Amino acid sequence: MKLKVIALSIALAAGTLAANAQTAYKGNDVFVGIGGGIISVYNGGFNTPSVYGNIMVGKYITPVWGVRGVIGGPFQTLDKKDGNATNFGANNEIFSAKNKLFGEINLDGIINFSNIFAEDLAKFDVYGFVGPTVNFSSVGTEFVNAAQQTAGKMLVREAEGLRARVGATAGLGFGYNFTNAFELALEGRFGITPSVFGDASQYRKGEGTGRVTLNAIWTIGGKHGKFARAAAAAAAAGYLSKEAADALARDYAAKNPKIVEKVVEKEVIKEVEKYINKEIPASTAVFFELDKAVLSQKDKARLQIFAEEIKDIDAVISVAGYADKKTGSVKRNQVLSEQRAKVVFDYLVSLGVPADKLETSANGGVDPIFFNNDVLSRTVILRPKK
Repeated sequence: MKLKVIALSIALAAGTLAANAQTAYKGNDVFVGIGGGIISVYNGGFNTPSVYGNIMVGKYITPVWGVRGVIGGPFQTLDKKDGNATNFGANNEIFSAKNKLFGEINLDGIINFSNIFAEDLAKFDVYGFVGPTVNFSSVGTEFVNAAQQTAGKMLVREAEGLRARVGATAGLGFGYNFTNAFELALEGRFGITPSVFGDASQYRKGEGTGRVTLNAIWTIGGKHGKFARAAAAAAAAGYLSKEAADALARDYAAKNPKIVEKVVEKEVIKEVEKYINKEIPASTAVFFELDKAVLSQKDKARLQIFAEEIKDIDAVISVAGYADKKTGSVKRNQVLSEQRAKVVFDYLVSLGVPADKLETSANGGVDPIFFNNDVLSRTVILRPKK
């Protein structure tokens, strides 16, 4: 029971729980999209644009990053200019440089810069993507035999068979979320691969291509931000009722994090009160930001409830401070854990808890205490001494 109340306390701090919710969240956040625009070969400058289209499927792993696959095509154009194959022979030696059929498969890692700084999910998305690509075409081109070359001419001919060319692409996107399920995004992508035009291109071993597309993207079931993921994690662990989790999801969709936090607080405080037993003092925990020893308003509310329940109980309460081992020096973490224990001690005393009922300790930097999450080790745990 004590461990359950400690876990309930974690859920009370919506932001803190959200930091851990990614491992417990089981939502889909799968998206599909379709778009169209233009593509231009960069070969001593951009060449004549061709029509370009793409389809995509991917998944948001977190609100900040995700992965996707994109299939694009169907044309590229290579202009006839210096350095490219400008003189053509007759019959089978004619090379068609306009609207050459090709296809590509891009595998992208995506990072959403907007959601790094947003309180939950940003309305306007600015995101980057990068990854490997494979360009392919049904035919390439190659030089004819040297013996067939004549002065002042560079002859090419179609080469048989399918050729695949591996390279890399990167780009930037700007999107607007009309709802949490539908987004319209303008993307620019630049890639470098061996040319689909083969020997007809002066940059046949490493040719650039630029694309600009407008994409309609649907997220199946809607995007889930940190508050919705926190609700799902808490509900899955049994710390919130289904009704409360549903309320969180609705408020998330309405982009109202303040209401979300109130729903979490109301539900969890109710559960904490339910499990507190005056004959066996409750355990609880409060959490701190990195390198800080300042109580949040939510933690003060939690300690007020806790103080009322232990005032008249004949038991000594351990007030144990901790820091996360991965950040800060050993000396700094020891001082920080002492400061955290003291700020909780002082606040409980200010609420009327006798000082002799509280015993502080400082444990310095420790390995993860809750859910294998270092962030949750920045804590003070309160429980009756055995």
